[in-house]
Amino acid sequence: MLFSSITFLFYFLPVILLIYFLIPARMNTARNLILLAASLIFYSWGEPVYVFLMIYSACFNWYMAKEIGKEQSSGRSGKASLIFTIAVNLLILSFFKYFGFVMDNFNALTGLNIHYTALALPIGISFYTFQAMSYIFDVYRGKTAPQRSLFRFALYLSFFPQLIAGPIVKYRDIAEQLTSRTSTLDDIGLGSSRFIIGLAKKVLLANNLGALHQAVLALPDSNIAALSYWIGIFAFTMQIYFDFSGYSDMAIGLGRIFGFRFNENFDHPYLSTSVTEFWRRWHISLSTWFREYLYFPLGGNRVPVGRHIFNLVIVWALTGLWHGANWTFVFWGLYYCVLLILEKYVYGKAVSSAPAFIRHIYTMLAVAVGWVFFMSESIGQAFMYLRTCFFAGGYPLINTNTVFLLRTSIILMAVSAVCATDLPAKGLRRLRSKIPAAWLVIMGGMLVLSTAYLLYSSYNPFLYFRF
Repeated sequence: MLFSSITFLFYFLPVILLIYFLIPARMNTARNLILLAASLIFYSWGEPVYVFLMIYSACFNWYMAKEIGKEQSSGRSGKASLIFTIAVNLLILSFFKYFGFVMDNFNALTGLNIHYTALALPIGISFYTFQAMSYIFDVYRGKTAPQRSLFRFALYLSFFPQLIAGPIVKYRDIAEQLTSRTSTLDDIGLGSSRFIIGLAKKVLLANNLGALHQAVLALPDSNIAALSYWIGIFAFTMQIYFDFSGYSDMAIGLGRIFGFRFNENFDHPYLSTSVTEFWRRWHISLSTWFREYLYFPLGGNRVPVGRHIFNLVIVWALTGLWHGANWTFVFWGLYYCVLLILEKYVYGKAVSSAPAFIRHIYTMLAVAVGWVFFMSESIGQAFMYLRTCFFAGGYPLINTNTVFLLRTSIILMAVSAVCATDLPAKGLRRLRSKIPAAWLVIMGGMLVLSTAYLLYSSYNPFLYFRF
């Protein structure tokens, strides 16, 4: 079930809210059970079989965390149980996500043609598996106590607002909220407005930018021009931001309505003036996960230069692979690895001393080129796309089709560029504090426009559902 669907907005969510708030706040266990049931229904809507896989993951990780806690309380380290638990989680994730990738590469390397049946990827498996592993790691390291209630832990792992595409929530950040929480009228108002903003990002911006990007990709060879391909890069660059940050906004907003406080997942990353800064602002929950549970255990940057570079290669190769079973994602991760190493050891000082607009242009160019590998089906296809962009493909700079694309999309592109900054958020905050009625009108208008678009449009995928 999609957040950006009529079924969710006008049937599923209102029913859950009604039932939830009819239960007194002091009956937190009953409210948790309602949210757990709603989460399982939400997931089963699109994954009726794989819901059992998620239930198994919840039961397995809950039990193993208790075992690790028991072992440590009896004087043992619990390390063997930790390794076993992480191995099982990774094997399940790898089987469903990477089995086909491994078989294709094995057949290509050996020349064999071993037949296999490709498995459908369980939606959200990367996100809830990483949440489960963060919980196991934190229990082992003594940063959180094992959750005694299976139902509370199952709710943590399956909570429908952030189940499908994050943000990746650490158990220790919401452990107390699972036991006791409040949801005031202010929480409901702020959560609802955050949800509406995320919905508008997704429906009004990301979907239309996605359609523009697809139009560029569909151009026949006779109509290709370098500037047309740059329009395609711009469209995808903005689409993936509004698509994913819009989902995160909706997840954070829904959590706030139910009394949960999730950490931010995006901080206007396209305002960055270095690649290093970009990754402090983009998909914060994922980069934080890899930093805390992989990069730091490997030694982080408090090691000799050679070992530090090795650590970065491992982290960024796996970051790329986390996004999908394709060499394009691995290349994309290593591409950022190279840029971060260069900023750290080669030209970082030169970048930091350059004028702000030069640093911003450099960063956005680097990010845009990276998205070409992310969006392409093969590395070769990505390089062919970039050859055209940089006038090495024999195509003209501009043609009549480019002019048509600009004329029909210039307003969308301009609006998306402004909305990728922090200006709209600052303006809405100021309006809410000074003219609440106007703020309410704007929120209502965005909801009406988004709903109208959903009624008349069929293009409505979430890019990060495939991860």
